[in-house]
Amino acid sequence: MNLILQGEGGDPARLERIAALAAPTAITRLGPYAVRCEKIAYSPALRPTIEVATQAAQLDATYTMGQRELGEFKLVAMDMDSTLITIECIDEIADMQGLKPQVAAITEAAMRGELDFAASLTQRVALLEGLDASALQRVYDERLQLSPGAEKMLAAVKAAGLKTLLVSGGFTFFTERLKERLGLDYTHANELEIIDGKLTGKVIGGIVDAEEKMRTVERVCKELGIATSEAIVMGDGANDLKMMSIAGLSVAFRAKPVVRAQADVALNFVGLDGILNILGRSD
Repeated sequence: MNLILQGEGGDPARLERIAALAAPTAITRLGPYAVRCEKIAYSPALRPTIEVATQAAQLDATYTMGQRELGEFKLVAMDMDSTLITIECIDEIADMQGLKPQVAAITEAAMRGELDFAASLTQRVALLEGLDASALQRVYDERLQLSPGAEKMLAAVKAAGLKTLLVSGGFTFFTERLKERLGLDYTHANELEIIDGKLTGKVIGGIVDAEEKMRTVERVCKELGIATSEAIVMGDGANDLKMMSIAGLSVAFRAKPVVRAQADVALNFVGLDGILNILGRSD
């Protein structure tokens, strides 16, 4: 078993001291603050020891059996809000109505898995009724930012020949713009109803919930002629768990505890490009 340790910065000597706790046969440096510990001396007591040390040092720790490569996969499927981008778009849209605290509280509960996603989305979107549709562009222009490491990660997966899918419980207004901006292959999200330049407080068609996200990954894999085990799926909220469960590699990015607990990889401190160190690609 190998152990990858990585962070955004700090004292390299501290990183090396934590790596030494695993008693590896060798340590391979993957970057300025990233190492792979080869053939560690794994024991039931090791994991909590490493966990305490890495949390204190703001490091991500990932255990792997052998060395996996990016080329083993054919698709990267990503959630949008709080995964590919740093915001929850619906919360920022609600801010234009002066309703961000109310909507954000519902969003947070839904992402923790405490509320039915479809019902909570219907409730949140209803609060947007009457808002001028120009607010969507304001959110995109003024508040939407890519998550750290997103562009580096996407460049690497495209160079390796993987297709990209953005599947979101958010809105097509944002996924379509990100598709064009980032050169993504597939997108799927909810469409807000707009009449006479105003949001009606409704979504057109079915809601993209956890089941629909999973079906979308399955559908795209079928179209590409690949197994879902050849997909990497990234998410942060409870509504991502079903699509993550069918992936060959599931990645929780700065995710809720329920998601971190079930994912193959949890990136809590590094950017999305942290997956490249785990899959043998550091540049």
